[in-house]
Amino acid sequence: MINKKILNSLPKSPGVYKFYDNSGKLIYVGKATSIRSRVGSYFSGAHDNKTEMLVSKIKKIKFEVTETVLEALILEANLIKKNQPKYNIKAKDDKSFSYFLITKNDKFPRILIVRETDLGKYPAKNLYGPYTSKRQMEIALSMLRKIFPFHAGKQKTEKGCLDFQIGLCPGPYAGKISERNYQKNIRGIEMILKGKKNPLLKKLEKEMLLLSRKKEYEKARELRDQMFSLKHLRDVSLIKTEESSFFPQSKDKMRIEAYDISNISGDYAVGSMVVFSGEETDKKNYRKFKIKFTLGIDDVAMMKEILTRRLKRAEWDFPNLIILDGGKGHLNMAQKLLKDFKLEIPLLAVAKGPTRKKLDKYFSKNITSVSNLISSDLLIEKIRDEAHRFAIGYHRKLRRKEWMGK
Repeated sequence: MINKKILNSLPKSPGVYKFYDNSGKLIYVGKATSIRSRVGSYFSGAHDNKTEMLVSKIKKIKFEVTETVLEALILEANLIKKNQPKYNIKAKDDKSFSYFLITKNDKFPRILIVRETDLGKYPAKNLYGPYTSKRQMEIALSMLRKIFPFHAGKQKTEKGCLDFQIGLCPGPYAGKISERNYQKNIRGIEMILKGKKNPLLKKLEKEMLLLSRKKEYEKARELRDQMFSLKHLRDVSLIKTEESSFFPQSKDKMRIEAYDISNISGDYAVGSMVVFSGEETDKKNYRKFKIKFTLGIDDVAMMKEILTRRLKRAEWDFPNLIILDGGKGHLNMAQKLLKDFKLEIPLLAVAKGPTRKKLDKYFSKNITSVSNLISSDLLIEKIRDEAHRFAIGYHRKLRRKEWMGK
């Protein structure tokens, strides 16, 4: 029997926990920021029927400690693949697992996140998984891509590639990285996905010392920086989004993000992102954007730029609803963008009607999943006005700073 003494003996470290039944069979594997806290949560409070059934079967608990939550995420996937625990499979119901897929036919391979049901659509050189949380996979890949950049788009060019402009793509088709060094980046990510971080660090250190002896100091510094990033992975974003299929999110704590653009004839163009938790502002998660890549007066293109930059920051929690200050064009743009990112976030575009007395609202088809959040026009207007206020404030600050500098 699992008692308090057993639970208190568990470590507070990140890692994976393993539940066994009375026959000694592994029935569930989970990851945790704190193994003690996570496992303890199963044995306190009320849970749904699936969780209660799982808990009733647990007769023994084992664990493996990891240095980071990212490594716990990867270890969880490898253990699920190896053991196929009964309740990991049940927890997904009719949803498929997801995999990291290394493309086979590209000169410069891409790394995709693919649902199990869609694996046949993509020729694969290698597969890593299964993973239970596609959202956490996106966060993990975003983190790894900052250390080992790769080309992610279907197009075999860097022309118009925002990833290339902001450093996430090393520019293989622009000749900015050799095929050999590009493949090294892909192998670096693959070693992490295999759970071989420490061997990778030793390999990078060996290469760095060799380059130093050859007096190729710039290349040696690049490897040093990669090693530092690997040793100091900030996976707080994975901690914030740690989840289990057994514990659904509370509706009154759903995250809403609203966006607005502010500029004068295209000058000092900025964008704002405000965040609400239910009906309350969450100001610590507000973000400001300077428009960097959109030229001229094009409100939809500016909105696309800030949404693209935001969605690439997968380490930020993704919202349950996105509200845009704009009309049908904004909605169409955002729907295509979310499809490119393989995200299914409900969208609401809001514009003042011709009489300025009512809101014109444009919805994505999946808006019904958050119908409780959009039932009040007063709440929608409050959120939209807050995004507008925040954007205007940043815009004025930039203008004032420019004026004072003259």
